[in-house]
Amino acid sequence: MTAADFILVALALPLLGGLGIVLAGKQPNLREGVTLTTAALLFYCVLQLLDPVLAGQHPAVTLLEPLPGLPVAFSVEPLGMIFALIASGLWIVNSVYSIGYMRGNGEANQTRFYLCFALAISAALAIAFAANLLTLFLFYEVLTLITYPLVTHAGSDKAKNGGRVYLAILMGTSVLFLLPAVIFTWHAAGTTEFRAGGILPADLAPATVCLLLALFMFGIGKAALMPFHRWLPAAMVAPTPVSALLHAVAVVKAGVFSVLKVIIYVFGLEALAGATGWLVAIAGFTIVAASIVALSADNLKRRLAYSTVSQLSYVVLAAALLAPLSVIGAALHIAAHAFGKITLFFAAGSIYTAAHKTEVSQLDGIGRRMPWTMVAFGVGALSMIGLPPAAGFVSKWYLVSGAFAAQHWLALAVVLASTLLNAGYFLPIVYRAFFRPLSADAEAHPHGEAPWPIVVALSLTAAGTVALFFFPDVPLALARQLVVAP
Repeated sequence: MTAADFILVALALPLLGGLGIVLAGKQPNLREGVTLTTAALLFYCVLQLLDPVLAGQHPAVTLLEPLPGLPVAFSVEPLGMIFALIASGLWIVNSVYSIGYMRGNGEANQTRFYLCFALAISAALAIAFAANLLTLFLFYEVLTLITYPLVTHAGSDKAKNGGRVYLAILMGTSVLFLLPAVIFTWHAAGTTEFRAGGILPADLAPATVCLLLALFMFGIGKAALMPFHRWLPAAMVAPTPVSALLHAVAVVKAGVFSVLKVIIYVFGLEALAGATGWLVAIAGFTIVAASIVALSADNLKRRLAYSTVSQLSYVVLAAALLAPLSVIGAALHIAAHAFGKITLFFAAGSIYTAAHKTEVSQLDGIGRRMPWTMVAFGVGALSMIGLPPAAGFVSKWYLVSGAFAAQHWLALAVVLASTLLNAGYFLPIVYRAFFRPLSADAEAHPHGEAPWPIVVALSLTAAGTVALFFFPDVPLALARQLVVAP
């Protein structure tokens, strides 16, 4: 098979897996076996594209061309390779976790859950491999629509309200801002194809460039820049495996991936010189403001949700600095955040499944009952803070180095302040879990760890978070290609 064949197979596999999930819906073991097999095959296909991309090739294939000069096409470049590896690799682990969580909590509509999850992964892969703005926009919208049933999975009024906020903000920003930006780019550049160095004409007025950049940045609502961030905490009504999908595997990653791809391949780093000061300020405000909200949140998933809002803007901030080192840091943080945050959400779901606790104030002494879960939580927390030996240290190192190179002292101040705030809302959870005595309620209702698939999954992602610190070679090699002149 050629590299182009592997692209098409990778896009089709989750769709075929979804069909298998539906056909096996009345046989849970077979249904979940189909899910795991499909996820493993997908990861294998994506891995087949890694060596060509590392060697500097960009395998490509055109699916169809509905309008002249506007094809639905796919091409695998380094940034898309990082996203595809994350989405396909973590789907395997999330599927293992989902088996323990969905069964352990007796969740309804499990076949629909696994089907929508598979379709969401297919959409995420299509975004990762998008060769142009049209293809990215189409599958960006598909991803929003496919994940809506997952957000509203519980079917309660609270879930439906959360789903409405989710859909309204993401669809609203893309239709009002992102679509006009894509259309303007097509008329100004004569193409929507992603190209190294950008595609916009050099004679665009600075004000036009700033306006177009604003349309893109706020139109990509999945990146959760304030004030278009409320969909993310609203979506926390979903089951924890869905929260993991939203925060680590697909949805928010599609957002910051799109931000970075637009800055590198539509505008070009050199063409944006002097035009991103406002974006640095907005991203910096989002980082600090979301961290302050997280600091005061007692609900564990809400705290993690606002942590995600903050962490996503690290990627936006790093990209907006336009320094080669910070762009590398932005790409690395997509991977580091994926492993660290999925570990944290897995731990939150483990606590809920085993102990039925949802608030930080309820976690006194829980580390002695659930040591695997809370050690994994501690690893994820270290990564979010940016401390070794966790992957977040590597990405933050490049971000800080880029800010020094650009002599952007505001960005450095934001990173310092947010690091202290991150420590302020994560470390007390770890302290409560291991160094406070068990609450009276916990003493009266003894419990152990969550079902073994949950513990296995969170242990794997915690190990991956540490492994990315010691062995960052592959994502680092891919990230460095983003700032090498073609």
